[in-house]
Amino acid sequence: MIAGFNLHWHYVWLVTASLVAGVMNAMAGGGSFLSFPAMLAMGVLPIQANATNTVALWPGQLTSVAALRGDLRRDLLPVVCGAAILGGVSGAVVLLKTGQMTFLHLVPWLLLIASLLFWVSGPVSQWLRRRSAEPHLPRTPALVPLFFVLLPVSFYIGYFGAGSGFLIMTALALFGVEEMHALNSLKVLAACLANLCAVVIFIFSGAVIWRYCLISMVFAGLGGYVGAQYARRMNADVLRRIVVITGCVTATYFFWRNG
Repeated sequence: MIAGFNLHWHYVWLVTASLVAGVMNAMAGGGSFLSFPAMLAMGVLPIQANATNTVALWPGQLTSVAALRGDLRRDLLPVVCGAAILGGVSGAVVLLKTGQMTFLHLVPWLLLIASLLFWVSGPVSQWLRRRSAEPHLPRTPALVPLFFVLLPVSFYIGYFGAGSGFLIMTALALFGVEEMHALNSLKVLAACLANLCAVVIFIFSGAVIWRYCLISMVFAGLGGYVGAQYARRMNADVLRRIVVITGCVTATYFFWRNG
């Protein structure tokens, strides 16, 4: 009786976390801070929980690419796509070869790093907007160095991924991409492609727990639709603080749990 009651509430938590994760991803990002722990709460092993969560949240990224495709810089597509594919594949393969307990002990550190990335993304985004507003002549970045900078970021996306978007935008900006819409569209494309590679590998390796994945996918998609309606009305700084606090609280929980 008690076991059935606990399972019931775990499903409620999975649905709620997925819904809120979809809203968070549509507004600011960081939805994995809730949906990943919810997968673990269902009794899924850590690596399978991460793989299942990645597959569940990926369709939302695809719709974002479709919406932003007109802002993509065609001259950078081979470099961005190449780094995203190679990095995404490598990250996913390394994840599947990581031991369950090793990954579980890495989780709080990964969550903490991702939270710090979201926190730093505020001033970095302001800097990017100032650069975008300044008059400039478009120039082509050094493509080979850019590839090798994007490669480890894409590896991180394939392995875990939370908070990686601003790293992609920062790398592109440092290499001379200054138009904000181009930065954002290339960021979404790189994350979507790297995660697509991870999704394919996770599916064919049998790492996805589909009964939980489909529940999370449906409600994350619903949350993403709702969040998109209100994204422009919300204060970005407030949203970022909420994401950072959520990530830090989740990381603290896992540090306590692993201790």
